[in-house]
Amino acid sequence: MMRVLVTGAGRGIGAALLQCGAARGWQMIGVLRDAQPVAFADTVVLHRCDVTDHAGLADLAKDIGPLDCVINNAGIMGPDRQSPLDMDFDGFARVLSVNTLAPLAVSQVFLPALRLGRRPRIISISSQMSFMGYRKSDRIAYRASKAALNKVMQGLATDLEPEGIAVALVDPGWVRTDMGGADAQNDPTDVAQGVLDIAAHLTMAQTGRFLRWTGEERAF
Repeated sequence: MMRVLVTGAGRGIGAALLQCGAARGWQMIGVLRDAQPVAFADTVVLHRCDVTDHAGLADLAKDIGPLDCVINNAGIMGPDRQSPLDMDFDGFARVLSVNTLAPLAVSQVFLPALRLGRRPRIISISSQMSFMGYRKSDRIAYRASKAALNKVMQGLATDLEPEGIAVALVDPGWVRTDMGGADAQNDPTDVAQGVLDIAAHLTMAQTGRFLRWTGEERAF
């Protein structure tokens, strides 16, 4: 049985991760900023904490116990104005704080708990919008934050490799959530199951890789 911590657990992919993990008999721990809008199984443990509150995360980590996996799922799309020619810079900074800096802070603060796990791993939910192979300029703050997340987690994978802690990034595709909208292609439960499958089977040979939620490696 795995013991998994998920950020951004109140809705969307995060809530689906908790529900699907609990259905597998795993011990699921959710971190969420606001009161949860969905009901979870009694076996799911919830903690209220903003992932940008580094002191709050440190307090939470003190008594969390051993972890087998941390899934950095919390993320925001960002401000309405995020064009390269018309940028809400305060909003851009907020996106970077949540989407790039917070996953690193979460990973660092729960490292002691992961080191007590049986086969520890860190998974961060990235985005197909981070792809460096095209020059799309819409939602550039979000795109840049996820591209930066990819690079940060590559570096973390390198530094944790000697300890046998695998680190991977997952592209969930376009998902029907509050962020993705009703027209999105992928169901959050399907995506959650795919992410949990990756969590269950991630190996050191895959550390530092960018994977689709279906398990195939994809280009950065």
